[in-house]
Amino acid sequence: MKIAVEGCAHGDLDNIYATMQHLERMENIKIDLLICCGDFQAVRNEDDLHCMACPNKYKSMKTFWKYYAGEETAPYPTIFVGGNHEASNHLWELYYGGWAAPQIFYLGCAGVIRFGSLRIGGLSGIFKPRDYHSGHYERPPYNQNELRSIYHVREYDVFRLLQIQDPIDIFISHDWPRGIAKFGDVVSLLRHKPFLEEEIMNGSLGSVPGEVLLQKLKPSYWFAAHLHTKFAALVQHSTGEITKFLALDKCLPKRDFLQVIDIAVEDSTPEFRYDEEWLAIVRACNPFLPMGLQCRALPRPEDLETETHREWVKNRLLERGRAVPTDFRVAVTPFNPTETKQIPLSSHSGHARNPFTESFLLLLDLPYILDGSCLLEEQHVMKQGSSALDRDPSEIELNEFDDDSVPDDVDESGEIE
Repeated sequence: MKIAVEGCAHGDLDNIYATMQHLERMENIKIDLLICCGDFQAVRNEDDLHCMACPNKYKSMKTFWKYYAGEETAPYPTIFVGGNHEASNHLWELYYGGWAAPQIFYLGCAGVIRFGSLRIGGLSGIFKPRDYHSGHYERPPYNQNELRSIYHVREYDVFRLLQIQDPIDIFISHDWPRGIAKFGDVVSLLRHKPFLEEEIMNGSLGSVPGEVLLQKLKPSYWFAAHLHTKFAALVQHSTGEITKFLALDKCLPKRDFLQVIDIAVEDSTPEFRYDEEWLAIVRACNPFLPMGLQCRALPRPEDLETETHREWVKNRLLERGRAVPTDFRVAVTPFNPTETKQIPLSSHSGHARNPFTESFLLLLDLPYILDGSCLLEEQHVMKQGSSALDRDPSEIELNEFDDDSVPDDVDESGEIE
């Protein structure tokens, strides 16, 4: 298969797809799949813009809404993980993964899916230690602190990924695994991003749980983005496996934001299929999904009875089939550019149930708890005591600069936004 890998998409789907079509014409190739490494910005309407954590000057509809509304159809099967600039309400509706639009599949907060014979795993968000042990407590409408905490990686989701035993071909994240810089050309990286030197030298650059997952899963490929630069690395594991790491830039002219990779496969059928082992893990771990402020005590892996759940899933998929259903349905009213004033919608004021998520939970015979209805009283008390906090200055923001020498979270005056 020929796989196109995109760094930070930032909602520029039209330009990304046009670039892929141009490459196909110039190189006389056929691209089978697009992988996007976060900051996808699946914004469906103006309500979703209120659920993005970024400066107002960067809040625009971009082009995803056209694919969600059916005005455009994605010319390639597309899969993505979330980053730190997302319509978080939309992605939370698809917590377990699912169709964000026809042909465009979101891997969920954590997930594994098959495309042909490729086994693709991923982790959404970025790592911030202060929220790692929290539960998934955020609910729309979000306060200013929750707009950012919601996309911070949680221990529970990493725990689920750590239960994987079968080999992973491709792993996708937004931020880099900690320590990955030492496996590539650091001199070249610092030439483009000199402000990363201190973090690279003290070993703090990147995601701690990402590093743990890299060491445990040892995927053949790991793709990431976030730092708005191209960087390649080769990780030789002590067990002999090799992981080829590649991070790419964001979609802008004269930037390295897209690369096509050739991967040998046994089955090139262009179809998303459920992964048996992952569904078993989801089912085994779901009783421990933390919907409150604190993460629940996680069980010992041997107490999960994953193999029992896997046998159940195997029989279920024999009945239902392994192909992911493609009957996409909209969950909210999409943006309409002909209307001067958009009607306020439920995604900003409250939780909207996604039809795909409901059918997925029916497949696994699991209850719907993403609305946090069992914790309404707790959430009310917590929100009453919450204050709107300033942005964490260490987070990387969308930037309007094309000069790679300028840190992504510095504005024109040189101050941290």
